[in-house]
Parts: sequence; C-alpha cells; structure tokens
Amino acid sequence: MASARERAGGGGLGADELATETAGRRSDGPAPLFVVRVTKGPDTGKSLVLDWNATPEVRVGKSAASELCLSDPRVSRRHLVLRPDGDRVRLVDTASSNGTRVGGVTVVEARLEGGEVVDLGDSSLKLARAGSLAAGAGAVDHFGRVLGRSPDMVRVFGLASRLAPSPLSLLVEGEIGTGKALLAEAIHEASPQARGPLAIFECGAAPSDEEAAALLGSSGSLARAAGGTLVLHEVGNLALAAQSRLAAALRRSPARVIATTRRDLEAAVNDGALLEDLLFRVAGARIALPPLRRRPGDVELLSRHFWQLYGGAGEPPRSFVLLASRHEWPGNVRELEQAVARRIALGDDRDAAGPSFRELRGGGDPVERVLAMDLAMPAARQLVVEDFERRYVERALDAHGGNVSRAAAASGLTRRYFHMLLAKRR
Repeated sequence: MASARERAGGGGLGADELATETAGRRSDGPAPLFVVRVTKGPDTGKSLVLDWNATPEVRVGKSAASELCLSDPRVSRRHLVLRPDGDRVRLVDTASSNGTRVGGVTVVEARLEGGEVVDLGDSSLKLARAGSLAAGAGAVDHFGRVLGRSPDMVRVFGLASRLAPSPLSLLVEGEIGTGKALLAEAIHEASPQARGPLAIFECGAAPSDEEAAALLGSSGSLARAAGGTLVLHEVGNLALAAQSRLAAALRRSPARVIATTRRDLEAAVNDGALLEDLLFRVAGARIALPPLRRRPGDVELLSRHFWQLYGGAGEPPRSFVLLASRHEWPGNVRELEQAVARRIALGDDRDAAGPSFRELRGGGDPVERVLAMDLAMPAARQLVVEDFERRYVERALDAHGGNVSRAAAASGLTRRYFHMLLAKRR
C-alpha cells in the first residue's frame, strides 16, 4: 500500500536542516482558511468553512452529528475527520466501509495543502484555501499551565478560553501524554465552577463491580463535584455497568463534566463498548490536543520550561534541544518531561533520554524501552500494546501483499477492526 504520508507531502528531516526547521516552521501569523465543497454526489454544492477557532475537527459522514453531513448511502456514518495540522489539513479515514481516496489513491491518513479532490462513496469533495483565519482571543503561549505556541496549540487555547465560561460538558481528546488532564484542570480553573470543587475520577482503575459505587455513590466522585467540575479521565474505559447509570445521573447533576479520552469514542459506540447516550452527555463540545510531533517549535519551548522546573543551570544545551526536536515522542509531553529530568540528572544527551530517544521500532526489548520512560502504568501499557498492534498489522499486510481483506481474515479480525488498527500506525 502506498504511504499516505508520502503521497500527501510528509517526510523526515536531515540533521543539517533541523536548526532552521525548529524555528522556520513556527508561525506567528494567521492560519490559512480552508473551505471544503461537495463537487459530486447527492449533496453537490454543499460547502463548509473549516473554522478551527470554533471546532478542533470537522467530521464528515452520514451521522447527523457530523459537521459536514452527507446523504450519500455509500458514505459511512462517520466516514472521515479533518483536523488542523500547522498550515495544512490532516485527513483521517475513521475505518469507513468503502474507504477514502485522495487523488485516486486510497488513504488511511493524509496531509492536504489545498486543491486536492477527496472521493468517498459516490461523492467527491474539494479542499480549497480561501485567505487566512485570525487566531482569535487565545493567541498566547499558554492556557493555565498548558504551554505551546505552535499554530495548533494557539487554536486550542482560543477554543478553551471561549468554552471555559460555558456550562457545556467537554470532551478533551488526544494521544497519551498530550496534556489532556492538565488542560481539563486549566479549563476548570478558568471557569465559574472554579469556586466549587474539582473531583477527578480515573475510569477503569477499579473492578467493574466497584466502579459505579466509587463514581455514583452518595460519597462518590460525582457527588463530591457538586457545584464544581467532575473530570472523567479516559471515559472510554468506564465499565458498561456504570455507563447507563452515569448517563442518567448527568441529566440532573449540578456538576460540570469534562471527560478525556485517547480512544475513538464513535468507534467504541459502534463496537458496543460505549453507550451513545453517554457520549452525547460528555461531548457537548470537543477539544482535540495535537501530538507533540505536530507542534513545530513547542519541543524547544517545553524543554526550556522543564529545564527550569527541574533546576537545570542556565539554558538547556542546544545539542539536547536539537536531538529532542528530531524525536517523534510517542509519549508526547510527558515523555519529554522525563527526558529533560534525566538529562539534568545524568548530564548526557542520549543516556539521559535513555531508550525514549530511540524509536520504539528499534532493536532490543520494547518493553524495557517503555519502562525506561518512567510513565504511569496505564500509559506504559498502552505504548506496548500500540507498538505490538502496529508491528502485527505491518507484518500481516506484508504477508498478504498489502491486501487488507486477506490480512484481516488471516489475523482473525474483522475488516473494520483491522482498518482501525491500520489507522493508528505512525
């Protein structure tokens, strides 16, 4: 299968380009404004402005919850999503039934710069640039204790600042270590609910028969959050036994709810792992945190912040910052924080960062490399699982000449679930 990243303009950096890339990709000006228009199919003529100041992503599909709702019967309920990616748009096929094609090539994920034609079902969309999009009121380098100055983070801060005063429930989405919990707390601190309590509940941390009581009992987290905010960490891990009771309780709760997730919750609903009613209750609005690898300039900013936080002398060494800027950071900001702390303690760039500076795909024991990152157990376990899934999917595809249907059948998986694993590959 052709690499979507290669087809859509992705690529790595050479060491000699790194210094200029770190500064050069940073953009303090207005982000480009994109318009997507339906050019073929039953909804021809329909169009939508991609206003990233108003929403962190645009969903395209038959679902009424989609920002661009299509009536094409061959389009999936949630077919694809469009997200900001610096000065481009990232397209992600969300395990659609009939696939997504860009320029005639079937893709799982692609970076678009404008002018591309996207085919899905019997419909076609065209993405076009249409001037610039002002960054809005959140154009600063932090929101609470969350730091960043990349275009995507500026948009996150603008959206968070507008949503914080609202009583709407919020869903904060993002990969492991992107700062979802910290952003949830920052939103609480900037909201009217800051005068009330903040209760934090780790979903899936207790046996299922105890979880409902810990969350919904008379002295549970929801009761303690009355008049304030309840943060549900990794809401997709909540036991089914507690989900319907929570959805009912949220209808009359005096607490605001901010949920976080690293999972695709629409896919979880389709698979029966999450109740749709609960998703509606916690996703009044959404904020998507970008992974660190898509945040130009932020590795340097965060390296300096953590260097000062952990008592480093002066500025972090330029060699460390350049090396850090080349790394993809599968553990995101959390992994970078640990790397800076080790660099201060041990004094050597590579030894301080340990295996976390080497790709998880390299040689040696991947479990030992993840353990060396000093992550919390749920995050470490997820990295190992995701690395195994990626390797398994790649091996299955190679064994079957890139044919997804045959690879899925041989793996004992449904084609839909295999596509979901395929979409998570880096």
